[in-house]
Amino acid sequence: MAETIPLRGDPSALTEYKKILKQVLDIRPSGTRQRLATALGKNRSFISQIANPAYPMPIPATHLDTLFDVCHFSDKEKRKFLDRYQQAHPGRLRLVSSQAAMRRITVELPDLGDATRNQMLETLFEIMARHLVRILDDSESKS
Repeated sequence: MAETIPLRGDPSALTEYKKILKQVLDIRPSGTRQRLATALGKNRSFISQIANPAYPMPIPATHLDTLFDVCHFSDKEKRKFLDRYQQAHPGRLRLVSSQAAMRRITVELPDLGDATRNQMLETLFEIMARHLVRILDDSESKS
């Protein structure tokens, strides 16, 4: 007999995981919300929406790895967040965990002599890499 997954989870769990995200963002250095928005290829207002417990909009499961990476969740915060996320959205994490594992590489870039310009160049390469992965994923799913 096939396992059935409930279509809806606990709405209070959605509020709880958003509270965890908001708390994490509130204690991170300024600019973290913008870095997260850039890494996700979204506007900063999107980050405000996904971090606001008053908005019922769920966080897409495909954004979770980026969220944990950019925001530097502690192990405890990540476990608690994922527990609430699973309660709010049964079955969604399984879809993400079935994707190919990612690996990190290092790219050497010139020092532009300006911290702001260096950060912009690094962000450009990060965004480009994420978009390339999405393109590869899309083309593999269509074949």
